[in-house]
Amino acid sequence: MTTTRSFRPSLKTVLKTSGVAGLAAVMLSTGIPAAVTNSFAEPVRITAPQQVPSFANVVDAVSPAVVSVRVQSRANPVSEDASNGFSFDFGGRGFDDLPDDHPLKRLFREFGGPNGGPQHGPNGPRAERGPHGKGGEGRLRPTSQGSGFFITEDGYLVTNNHVVSDGSAFTVVLNDGTELDAKLVGKDSRTDLAVLKVDDKRKFTYVSFADDSKVRVGDWVVAVGNPFGLGGTVTSGIVSARGRDIGSGPYDDYLQVDAAVNRGNSGGPTFNLEGQVVGINTAIFSPSGGNVGIAFAIPASVAKDVVEDLMKDGSVSRGWLGVQIQPVNKDIADSLGLAEASGALVIEPQAGSPGEKAGIKKGDVVTAVDGDPIKGPRELARKIGAMKPGSSVDVSLWRDGKSQSVKLVIGTLPDDKQEAAAETTQPDEPSQPASEKALADLGVTVAPSEDGQGVTISQVDPDSDASDRGLKEGEKIVSVNNQEVKSADDILKVISQAKKDGRSKALFQIQADNASRFIALPIDQG
Repeated sequence: MTTTRSFRPSLKTVLKTSGVAGLAAVMLSTGIPAAVTNSFAEPVRITAPQQVPSFANVVDAVSPAVVSVRVQSRANPVSEDASNGFSFDFGGRGFDDLPDDHPLKRLFREFGGPNGGPQHGPNGPRAERGPHGKGGEGRLRPTSQGSGFFITEDGYLVTNNHVVSDGSAFTVVLNDGTELDAKLVGKDSRTDLAVLKVDDKRKFTYVSFADDSKVRVGDWVVAVGNPFGLGGTVTSGIVSARGRDIGSGPYDDYLQVDAAVNRGNSGGPTFNLEGQVVGINTAIFSPSGGNVGIAFAIPASVAKDVVEDLMKDGSVSRGWLGVQIQPVNKDIADSLGLAEASGALVIEPQAGSPGEKAGIKKGDVVTAVDGDPIKGPRELARKIGAMKPGSSVDVSLWRDGKSQSVKLVIGTLPDDKQEAAAETTQPDEPSQPASEKALADLGVTVAPSEDGQGVTISQVDPDSDASDRGLKEGEKIVSVNNQEVKSADDILKVISQAKKDGRSKALFQIQADNASRFIALPIDQG
């Protein structure tokens, strides 16, 4: 029997029979020649790798200042929503306060819980109100929980308004488990801030607010709070964005962070690496109700001023202009002859308001306050709101194609139900159409209004600019280029003058029931 042995050539044999034997021998003995290595691209190499920072020192220092806040009220607790709808907290204003066509409301209507709205914010389920909007007469029941932090050694602490707003009794739980009673000092729904006070002989560890003007997108932050009632939980991330508007009101100016923030974190602090509070966690946006890396915090600069007022007076006094306004887009700017799309367009001054008394009219554009340019409604709202009631200011306006100025005395914003200095109104549902008269170039058919105020839109061409800009049947055109109109002829007369003035657009004031807005429509230059 013959045994066949497999032949496995040695490396030496291969090298002897290879056409590159000489080169291989050199490579084996001396390494790859320089001429060969230079033909390859240089790899990326970090010679001094940056060390990921540890947050332990920050956490050790600030944790004693962060507390859990438990709230009780004489009401029946609401069961938690079992759906997987989006969860969002609106900084003290209800979901129903948003305009019907607000992008967040449309999103919730499509994906959210019953009635299209979220059922709870990051602080957990809220309490049901009893008869006549007041708490029931039963015993105290737990209704919400959140987070907070001490800002003085004698026991003043900050949390969210929406955590404590329905509460009758408050308990603060320290990081060592000690429970202490607290009382409500003051709250402010517009910024969703509240101040509690613990009366105790001990001196509390407290933290300070940072200068958030130095906060940059990409900076490390640490959030400490009470998610899901666990207490003393630390998460980290970065500042994702600044100046976020989430539709909760005219004072929106949130920091967006990607540190894990969940229900129960509301009112808790977000720290920089120096242990200073850069923001107060107040809202989350999530398809599951839990953290997905999108959280919003009230900036320290906003919180500091509000908290000082609450500690001093128990409330916040804000300046009040008393006008309804909307943004100035490019079309509106073109129709008014403005060089750029900025400022705040006045829809209507409120009767008896400081703005009306000073002579501000519908169709005016507020361009500056005391010489400081105004870019839009939110900036105007914050500017006026931060002013002391009774102070005198100069308001620059754009009216009839030129700049002018009025002097006025800032009023006091009456209450939460009053609109602040910059609210955007939205159209309501249309009424029934009246008889028709065509304005073909504009894409609308109009007829005299029954009450003699403006003209009623009876038909809108679906392929027209009017339709694209949201005009609806049943709405009224009450003015064009700030001139009142009562017939189609009036409209055509104003448009004719606008063409002579070289304008490519005309500004239409549209009214639906008690709401009003401005729309710029292109006009035929032919």
